[in-house]
Amino acid sequence: MTRFRQRRVVTTAIVTASGLLAISACGAQVDAETEAETATVARCGEQVEYSLPQRAVVYEAGSADKMFVLGLTDHVHGYVMPPANPPVEDSPWADEYAQVEFLSDDLLNRELVVDADADFVVAGWNSGFSVERGITPEILDELGIMSFMHTETCYNYPGFAEHVEPFEGLFADLERLGAIFDVEDIANEVISQYRDRIAEVEQAAADRDDVSVFLYDSGTDKPFTAGNQVPPNDIISHAGATNIFADLEARWTEVGWEAVVEAQPEVIIILDYGDAPAQDKIDFLQTSPVTSALPAVVDENFFILDYNEGISGPRNIDGLENFSDYLDTLND
Repeated sequence: MTRFRQRRVVTTAIVTASGLLAISACGAQVDAETEAETATVARCGEQVEYSLPQRAVVYEAGSADKMFVLGLTDHVHGYVMPPANPPVEDSPWADEYAQVEFLSDDLLNRELVVDADADFVVAGWNSGFSVERGITPEILDELGIMSFMHTETCYNYPGFAEHVEPFEGLFADLERLGAIFDVEDIANEVISQYRDRIAEVEQAAADRDDVSVFLYDSGTDKPFTAGNQVPPNDIISHAGATNIFADLEARWTEVGWEAVVEAQPEVIIILDYGDAPAQDKIDFLQTSPVTSALPAVVDENFFILDYNEGISGPRNIDGLENFSDYLDTLND
């Protein structure tokens, strides 16, 4: 188990037996003492002992949103937001973003984190954390900086892999952050609300015909798409549709156009982000001789999925509801 040098004493409430079981189910365990110094929480498949962070650095909106929805704005020092992310002013948490520091629009890196005097970093494996750029949880451990990994990215984390469905990964993150920051009640309430919203979508989908869906992220020579380890796969399936690459054990990955053509998707989800606008992708699909005859293209069945609805974060549920509403229009 990874431990960090104690920097401060954290006061946490006594955890009841039933509460401890609920938290442990998602890999978190809080010391059952009135004055507990740390919380032991899973970081992917590794148990890590955390003290209470005060200067968190969060990478991309998914990380920031998870902190903000739990009411942890005061514990966030700043955020790193690459150009793919839509403007934070458009976020449901625009007020919270305004209260913390914008650190960089570059990729996450060790120098940035150290210069920010961060004591906690929230990012994903190969979605912020990177061996190539020299910023990994192991490296930060050596620097005495705590780190938290999005569970959705853990399926191929070397040495400590963890395999969960993407929406369950979101809920695990909220529970684990709740344990670290002693806001379990808030986390449980947020998760309950999200589960209720998902159930409503599933109920609406029960009377809807299945449709095949291709998510188009980017790429012309070969398309970049969503395998079954990223939130769009759950968005598609919970809405009662089928991702044509649902059997692909991968996150964001490159495939061949031949496989797309063979699947004949009836709907295409366009992932929309700052440096790759959705309309440019639609124009390509409509003019390329490879894709112009696809059923979704002929019928102009394009659904625009906001970048922050497609990466792991609270806005996944908005994306699910929006996609479900869109599918309803196809049946009108």
